[in-house]
Amino acid sequence: MSRSAAFGRASERRSSPYAERAETEANGVDRLLLAAGEAAAARLPLRRLALGRLADRVIARGPALAALGEAELAEAARALRPALLRHGFRSDLVVEAFALAREASGRRLGKRHHRVQLMGGAAILQGWLAEMATGEGKTLTAALPACVAALAGLPVHVVTVNDYLAGRDAEILRPLYEALGLSVAAVVHDQSPAERRAVYAADVVHTANNELVFDYLKDRLALGADTRRAAHGLKGARGGGEGGLVLRGLGFAVIDEADSVLIDEARTPLIISAENDADGEARYRIALELAAGLDPAEYRIVPGERAARLNPAGREAVGARAPRGTADGIWAIAGAREELIEQALSALHLFRPDEQYMIVDGTIQIIDEFTGRIAEGRTWEQGLHQLIEVKEGVALTRQRATLAKLTYQRFFRRYLRAGGMSGTAFELAGEFRAVYALPVVRIPTHRPSRRIAHPAHLLPDAAAKWAAVAEAAAAMAAAGRAVLVGTRSVAASEALAAVLAARGLPHRVLNARHDGEEAAIVAAAGEAGRITVATNMAGRGTDIHLGPGVAAAGGLHVILTEFHESARIDRQLVGRGARQGDPGSWQAIVARDDDLFLRFAPAHLRAVAGVAVLRRWCQAAAERANAAARRAAQAAETQDRDRLAFAGEAV
Repeated sequence: MSRSAAFGRASERRSSPYAERAETEANGVDRLLLAAGEAAAARLPLRRLALGRLADRVIARGPALAALGEAELAEAARALRPALLRHGFRSDLVVEAFALAREASGRRLGKRHHRVQLMGGAAILQGWLAEMATGEGKTLTAALPACVAALAGLPVHVVTVNDYLAGRDAEILRPLYEALGLSVAAVVHDQSPAERRAVYAADVVHTANNELVFDYLKDRLALGADTRRAAHGLKGARGGGEGGLVLRGLGFAVIDEADSVLIDEARTPLIISAENDADGEARYRIALELAAGLDPAEYRIVPGERAARLNPAGREAVGARAPRGTADGIWAIAGAREELIEQALSALHLFRPDEQYMIVDGTIQIIDEFTGRIAEGRTWEQGLHQLIEVKEGVALTRQRATLAKLTYQRFFRRYLRAGGMSGTAFELAGEFRAVYALPVVRIPTHRPSRRIAHPAHLLPDAAAKWAAVAEAAAAMAAAGRAVLVGTRSVAASEALAAVLAARGLPHRVLNARHDGEEAAIVAAAGEAGRITVATNMAGRGTDIHLGPGVAAAGGLHVILTEFHESARIDRQLVGRGARQGDPGSWQAIVARDDDLFLRFAPAHLRAVAGVAVLRRWCQAAAERANAAARRAAQAAETQDRDRLAFAGEAV
């Protein structure tokens, strides 16, 4: 492979003080053709066969490298640098680099990459997305392409879904990187700009996706602020703003949990904003009162979009009841007041405490629905956040004006090269190829799966569901199994915890209230008789190791208490058990009044359908709605690209 093919052609690079790729937009027909072609190509074995041949070559180099001393191993890694810089990711150089990393891992970590991990690493380096089953060791897999790209001189970012995983993986892999002469660091939330600059100077940087994009946006803002100085040369742009830019460039990205980052969060923009002048609490209080006074026939709730819409009668009612002669001119403008009332309806009917948000120290904190964690620093737009603050009686913050905005859909297309991995990607192969130019390859498992699926149970309501879940968890724990119960919200996890406590069943709860205890709770979750109740915090990147005697008793038993909008997220939770050939089992215990069924199934279907039909119907409807929303967000962002500009150039 030529250097230009490996690192991105100069003609494709964006005008910037550091390396990044210029964006390209495929038209609708091209995207459709790419998606259709990829859906077929991903099912063929050709990619797996090529990866398997490379993995076999790496393994064959093992005995020769095992004879080298520590100093000789490090010298061999140093010797690869100029060749990689000159020739890029040429296959013989990749084989040698992978073999060195595999040997270093065996010595420093006590784990040598097995064949399927080598295949996964090669796919990522190739710029593909590797679907690897949960438990196959994706952390160790990510180190392979990261090492090769770093030895080739590219800034390397290993991107995951939260700070905890970024810090954990950096520390786990540090001995391996250092054995090859590479430095590693992790980005965490509270670091200062100077600390972040030092972190990004490392050869390999582990970071959460949102932290990375915000740092990029801050760099773009800094460039805009320095435009006049930059007009006389780049020194002003690089040297301004407390030490200059933070990132070294967008060279190579290894995206862990790629379906979460690139699909589930694709339409959520990352925004840097500044406070506007206060609108005053009166505006939001009046809006909530007007919304609460509307007849249900005057508006409709759109659960799939989590939005409310006024109908003609509702717009007429709002116009008639809006205050007159106030200093706040919004009430005299029909479009503006109607938009505010629709936001107020959403705040009243669609956003609930301990589900979409938590009240922490007198502030509204958003809960990320995909990770189950508090979304640090994130606020809702267009007055929704302030409406919820007034609804909950907490201190009012000011609305914020957008200074810079970027979605993951646009950001990750700017890397010179990017690859990824996930336990659940195959269903979305067409979208990954059409939007991100990421072909998908399914990597086989290292050992055959021993996971057992128990029949699903559909209960009439939540109360019956929690009772059945408690009974099933108690039975499994009494048999010496470890039990993980997955819930969709903080409120649901605490409702189940109350039922378990009433029955005298010892348990631990892992949700956004207890994120500081995450490591300790997860470490104990595999013990015999242990019942752990968790939100999606336990759904990704979490290894639950079985305690003594648990495997003999049947392993970890996973209980789903509510299906998610995407079957992929269900699979992630199920995958916490029966990993790498361990025994394990799972079952779903759900209710007809679960949120997914209420939002996407008509009442007559909820009343009579079985669990399999309800699940398929609702998840298919949710996936269609979410895919349409992602396409709409991409189209809107493309239209707005030239409107939000820094020194004449859009972010």
